[in-house]
Amino acid sequence: MPTAPRALLLDFGGVIVHDVRRKTWARELAETVYTLLAASDARPPEVAAIEADLSAGLNSYGYWGDGVSRSFAPTELRHEQLWADFVAADWSPAAREIVLAHATTLTYRLGEVRHEWRVREGMAELLDEAAGRGILLAVVSNTIYGSVHRDFLERAGLADRFAVQLYSDEAGVRKPNPELILRTTRALSVSPDEAWFVGDTRSRDVRCGRRAGVGIAVLMQSDRTLYEPATPVEPDFEVADPVALHALLAAC
Repeated sequence: MPTAPRALLLDFGGVIVHDVRRKTWARELAETVYTLLAASDARPPEVAAIEADLSAGLNSYGYWGDGVSRSFAPTELRHEQLWADFVAADWSPAAREIVLAHATTLTYRLGEVRHEWRVREGMAELLDEAAGRGILLAVVSNTIYGSVHRDFLERAGLADRFAVQLYSDEAGVRKPNPELILRTTRALSVSPDEAWFVGDTRSRDVRCGRRAGVGIAVLMQSDRTLYEPATPVEPDFEVADPVALHALLAAC
């Protein structure tokens, strides 16, 4: 059995929550963008064209994320880059200027409409176990809309469990850049080898944990685990869900 950690660092999507994609997200966001552009006389594309660009742009962002997972120290896109380079690259200059000026607001709206998150079964009990033992808790997550994650945890009644929440769009760096974990452990005043890091991907999470020198890297299975790029990095432990992680922690 491993030694109990002083800090437990958790990924968000796939670990704390089930990440279910809403089928209507692109249409809903396209209507928001169209209304914004139409109000400014920017000659917006049709709603269907905006919807297509949103879907294509977010797919490209996902491929980009897969690509930079080979890099040692990848940075995260700024909100303006997401809209200028991935969504609105072929729009008129006037339309591009409008969405760039509202990039952070639109990115928040993207996070709102794109997901239906549900806290994974057993997560609340795991957090209770850790808190009761004085183990520090943190969220360490790649995302382009960290503020949406913060608001979800607040609504779910879990935000106060976490001493630190660190999201890639706010930090400017993304996993597997070890700096995301190292900033978290510094904020918690623990050394990386005193922490467990739990994520649902080898290419980003397990690799990031290894680079940062965490004590234990745990892979938690999610829908994404089986479909990520092949990565020659293995965790110290692989668990099915928060219930199994709870059992592993309780045995220490």
